[in-house]
Amino acid sequence: QVQLVESGGGLVHPGGSLRLSCAASGFTFTNVAMSWVRQAPGKGLEWLSTITSGGSTTYADSVKGRFTISRDNAMSTLYLQMNSLKPEDTAVYYCLKPGYRGQGTQVTVSS
Repeated sequence: QVQLVESGGGLVHPGGSLRLSCAASGFTFTNVAMSWVRQAPGKGLEWLSTITSGGSTTYADSVKGRFTISRDNAMSTLYLQMNSLKPEDTAVYYCLKPGYRGQGTQVTVSS
């Protein structure tokens, strides 16, 4: 069955960096566009970024220039490098394939 397992979240100071990972299994990772979304406390899901099977990337304006999505098809792993983090980036971060979402990893940006 499809499994998406996020990791790498934590507590970081404003201006800091984190790298999130999403280990995928149960499907042919290479063939699928993957995305990151997040949900801040009391808010709905916010799309952040998508990477196609061919490696093309798109970003939400809120994270463009600060976050970088990437994938390692050999390892079936999706990444999100997050730099210049702000308190408003505090949220649960999820990786996504069409129809499936992982359990999420908490990112807290606070001084």
